[in-house]
Amino acid sequence: MSTPPASALSYACGVADRPLLGETIGANLRRIADRHGDRTALVDLTHHARYTFEELWAETGRVAAGLHDRGVRRGDRVGVWAANRHEWVVLQFAAARLGAVLVTLNPTYQTAELAYALAQSETSLLLHAAWFRTTDCRQVVADARERCPLLRETIVFEEGWTDLDGDLSAVERCESEVDFDDPVAIQYTSGTTGRPKGATLTHHNLLNNGYTVTSAIGFTERDRVCVPVPLFHCFGMVLGTLGASSHGAALVLPGGTFDALRTLEAVAAEHCTAVYGVPTMYLAMLEHPDVADFVHDDLRTGLIGGAPCPPDLVRRIRTELHVPELSTVCGMTETSPISTQTLPSDPVRARDGTVGRPAPHVEVKIVDPVTGLTVPVGAVGEQCTRGYGVMAGYWDDDAATRESISPSGWMRTGDLAVMDESGYVTLVGRLKDVIIRGGENIYPREIEELLREHPAVSDVYVIGVPHERYGEQVMAWVRLRTGAHAVADELAEFCSGRISRSKIPSLWRFTDDFPATGSGKIQKFRMREIAVAELGLGESASPALPHQQPTSV
Repeated sequence: MSTPPASALSYACGVADRPLLGETIGANLRRIADRHGDRTALVDLTHHARYTFEELWAETGRVAAGLHDRGVRRGDRVGVWAANRHEWVVLQFAAARLGAVLVTLNPTYQTAELAYALAQSETSLLLHAAWFRTTDCRQVVADARERCPLLRETIVFEEGWTDLDGDLSAVERCESEVDFDDPVAIQYTSGTTGRPKGATLTHHNLLNNGYTVTSAIGFTERDRVCVPVPLFHCFGMVLGTLGASSHGAALVLPGGTFDALRTLEAVAAEHCTAVYGVPTMYLAMLEHPDVADFVHDDLRTGLIGGAPCPPDLVRRIRTELHVPELSTVCGMTETSPISTQTLPSDPVRARDGTVGRPAPHVEVKIVDPVTGLTVPVGAVGEQCTRGYGVMAGYWDDDAATRESISPSGWMRTGDLAVMDESGYVTLVGRLKDVIIRGGENIYPREIEELLREHPAVSDVYVIGVPHERYGEQVMAWVRLRTGAHAVADELAEFCSGRISRSKIPSLWRFTDDFPATGSGKIQKFRMREIAVAELGLGESASPALPHQQPTSV
């Protein structure tokens, strides 16, 4: 819930019915283990591992002691490079108890990407899987290590995990020196332009975001949440791990990477009350031929985010997957991650068509991207957010931090959005994704939502590609439903009369897949690169909107 804008300007602040947690992640886990020790804390279906909170507390102590015995101290960076598994979660808590900083690494990284992140963060100890799909991770680490002079030791989960052990009293001494404002994680951005940047996040950032977002959907110790989203991303390690643990709820990992059937099976077998996913994951579950066999009455809520959520998809998840209390969340890694959220009590039009209102304790405003001035209600501008979730900064990159966070604490999100008079935020697109065709600003999301209404279309993404006369032209990448058939002319005709002619795509590409990050976010810049190369269009057009720093954010 949030207050309505105090004036005609696009500003709202999330109203809180409970205070923030003033404790470290380790202290919170200890408190929950004392209260709910015999309740299930973690289930890893792939590796057949189960922990109660009492067992999880003991295991994190053992691993923390083993890390300490290997020289890990407060502030040291410990890397984790693996798909979802129970050891990942244990390590997250163990590092936090020592006051170490967990560097979360995308398991799809290749040698250069891994080496860059390890070297830039000055990681001293790395834990990783032996294999990821067909990749020999040990060989990749060996190749990357040559560029990481400060990486003194690596541990393979399948070989050295059980050997971690040490003096538990040393862990207790370390815990007494950890402050909740200390950094606890470094997460690298996708790196769509230039080198990835490491968002530095604190105990206070992450614990409170996980706690408040899941509080808003009614989490208690009776909940069991299925988390197929990757742990290396905030969605998994914050809303999943900490969102569950801070309420004494169970975290269920259906597999290392997302698989629709495996996720549906986990929801049913573990009697999950909640399930998470990005839109493409939910769509894959809905389109699985056996989905009806796994819809379970225990399932009541869930979180969807990580990409724009089409209204029709939100409605289908609520009804066909039996997730009546589905909540749309929106944010970014740099805000820990969630800034806005829809609630089950919101009007249907808000639940279907917006990303909600500011989350508790969070401020949101919409500004002119050039002047930085707050725009009137109903006007398009860049969304900015302020509050407990804003990161400490980019690791070892003060210049990038200053560009992103204003002196008054506002984080620029890069999202183009509109706020209504009740404080609900509707995303229009990304600053860098706006298409300028002959001087007209075209917002891809409007076209995407229209095309998704066509019965043959499963999913669609719209981009701008260079055009000699107009500067840019509109292109649609379309995935059709299984067994469906449609051609470009038919889809163009479907758009005719519904949107202006200038917005109707002039180029179409039918595909079975879209370029995406390891966390499931669609990479429109890659679509643009592919289109430019395939169509021989030459260099990209100018940026859609000016990217000057605002003067008064």
